[in-house]
Formats: sequence, structure tokens, C-alpha cells
Amino acid sequence: MADRHNRDIDRPLAPAPEALPTFCVDAHAHLEIVTNTAPDSAEVGQVIADARAVGIDRIVQVGYSAEQSQWCVAAANHWDSVILAAVALHPNEAPIVSSFDSDFGIITKLAKEPRVRAIGETGLDYFRTPPELREKQRESFRAHIALAKEVNKALVIHDRDSHDDVLAVLQEVGAPEKVVFHCFSGDAAMAKICSDRGYILSFAGTLTFKNAPELREAVKLVPAEQLLVETDSPFLAPMPHRGHLNTPAQIPTVVRAMAAERNTDLLEMTEVLSKNGERIFGSFAPGSSL
Repeated sequence: MADRHNRDIDRPLAPAPEALPTFCVDAHAHLEIVTNTAPDSAEVGQVIADARAVGIDRIVQVGYSAEQSQWCVAAANHWDSVILAAVALHPNEAPIVSSFDSDFGIITKLAKEPRVRAIGETGLDYFRTPPELREKQRESFRAHIALAKEVNKALVIHDRDSHDDVLAVLQEVGAPEKVVFHCFSGDAAMAKICSDRGYILSFAGTLTFKNAPELREAVKLVPAEQLLVETDSPFLAPMPHRGHLNTPAQIPTVVRAMAAERNTDLLEMTEVLSKNGERIFGSFAPGSSL
């Protein structure tokens, strides 16, 4: 997984967009890759300050390995009015760790922390994982689903080139109450299936890419209460800054794109996304719990 989670430090930082009319939530970020620093560092604080300046005052920091999930929890505990954590073994990580049982044991323990509000990102990725490792990936996905149901927290799904199998596994074992498709990458037909099943679809900067008309069709179909917005920072900076270093401060561009596609007032769109974030992940306030 090292190649996926290394960033090019020479990439320019995407310039700040115009602020939103009210505060909103970045539902999926990887601040440790943005900053390459400790969870309580000044650099993380600056990313948070930059986000707040444009209307993003809450961030879900998402896990992809045992060690990095520990970073997520430490960040959530330190920045305890801003950050909540998700913990998991990424679908590309799970089949290749030296001991899945040991690493998943760490995830299971972290999942019970009060500021951990989701199990993710888990799921399936057939783009990077070869066929011979995909059954291990599916086994990991099932284990994470079971954990999400055990601790009654949201399940955050990574789905790349694996739409049918992700949906099939969820049907096979039974989905948790809250299912979030991170960086939704399906088409309108898949969005309809997910919406009918009550899943939450989270849209990222890819919504603004010229080669993603299917995402713009999909975002129009999702009931408002089943929408989230995210950066997946430091990846997927929205247009016109595709290829730049992405941070939570870029959320306003994606929210504006969502509002435009749905023909919705920007303030209304922002308020809906903010409320959805709190409903799915719970309060970000210090001392809060689900």
C-alpha cells in the first residue's frame, strides 16, 4: 500500500475557493498523508484552520491500516471538536498484511473508542488487487461489515471496479444500518440501487471532472438525506485544480457542483450535507458519543 499512500510533496496546494454560506463537513480525508506529520502537529492544525476559513469545520479522518488507524484515533482525540475517526484495513491492504488476525484485532479494539464513528475504509478494489487475492479481500470486507454491526457504527466502503460484488456481499451478509459509499464511482443505475437500499453516497472532486458525466447524472437521483460530500484529500482535487494537493478546504467547490447539478440553493445544499454528516457520524463535540 505504500505507493498508494505516498504523496508527491512537490504538488502545488490547490488555492482556497470562495467560502460556503454556512459550515459543512468533509466526510472523508487522510490528513496524515496531506501533512506527513504527527496527529497533534502544527501542520495538521493549519490544514484545519484553512478548512474552517472556507466553511469546513468538521472532518472525518479515515483509516486504511492498523498503524494509520491509530493515527486517526489520536488525531480525533487531540482535535476533539473538529475530527472524528474511522478505522479499518483498506481492501488492498488486508490481503497482504503479515497477520490479518493481528491487524484486525487492533482495528477491533480501536472500533470501540468513543471518537471512532465508522468502520472504514473497507470494501473491494479490483483495480489494484489481482484475482488470486480477491477472496481474501472479500473475507476482510465481511469481517469489517460484522464489526460495524457489532459496534453499531457506520460502514465506509471503498469500491473500485467492483460494484456488483460489493453490492452482492452487502446483500449476502446483511448491511449495517448506515452504509456510506465513499467517493461514489458508479453510474445512475447503481445510484438508484444504492438509494433504494438506503445507502449513503458520498461525492468527491471527481464529480467535477470532465470525464465523469455519469457521476453528474447519479448525483441528481440521490435523495437529499442520503448525500455526503468529501475530499478524499490529498487525492482528487476538484476542477479547475485537478492534480493539485487536495485538502478539506476544497469542499466548497464540490458542494457548489452538487448544488448546480441538483438545481438546489447553495445554502440549502450546505445545510443538508452538514446535517447528514452529524446524523451519520454523530456529534463532533468534545465528550460526545453515538
